[in-house]
Amino acid sequence: MISVICVYNDKDILNKCLIKSLKAQTYNYELILVDNTHKFYDSAAKAFNHNAKNANGEYFLFAHQDVYLPSPTFLEDLENILLKLSDLGIAGFAGVSSEIKGLISNMKQGNPPMFPGKYQIKNSLIVQTLDEFIFVIPKKVFKYQKFDEKTCSDWHLYAVDYCLSIKKYGLNTYVLPLKTYHLSPGYSMDENYDKTLKKLLKKHQSNHNWIYTSLGNYSTHCPLFIQRCFKKIFIPILKWFKLWKY
Repeated sequence: MISVICVYNDKDILNKCLIKSLKAQTYNYELILVDNTHKFYDSAAKAFNHNAKNANGEYFLFAHQDVYLPSPTFLEDLENILLKLSDLGIAGFAGVSSEIKGLISNMKQGNPPMFPGKYQIKNSLIVQTLDEFIFVIPKKVFKYQKFDEKTCSDWHLYAVDYCLSIKKYGLNTYVLPLKTYHLSPGYSMDENYDKTLKKLLKKHQSNHNWIYTSLGNYSTHCPLFIQRCFKKIFIPILKWFKLWKY
């Protein structure tokens, strides 16, 4: 069984997206909804850690409120795929790796729905990190590796940190080929994003030279403000003179 865990702050969006698509599922799932309309939780890591304690499924599916599962057999198909993956630590539906440029995903997002990246897949693929909009962790893995509430003290990068953290156990991070839809256009960066990113880069500096995320790639050995300046100022100049091909 799969336990679907969602922290929400907008019940209308929740009902129109996630709940509507779950009601159409042919699979017998467990649903754990966490009402955060009054901001009881100040971070996703804290909210998920606390409420996953009550989950009974063999897999925990953490989803945003504005995710839609387009197939009525989505959860059934998901479980069948997960059972075949070796050394599974975490799996999601949008990810990034050092080998492939850009976002790897069969997800569509925004209105009208569009692919956020150019690379779609037919089979599960090992990547470095995942996007947070929806992902799944085996219960047996979550028992000994929870979300890091200190590093991820807001609503950003908690899945990225989790992907990097489970590597010490020899576990893999996968992007899955199932189709999903995310209502949000995906631009979820604010001032707290960089605060969490700085802590993330410091935490994983000894094990990774570069960290690849759905919103950009970052060196763990260069100050973040220098990287931001390079991307905002120097890359546009290089592109203008056709000296930057990426």
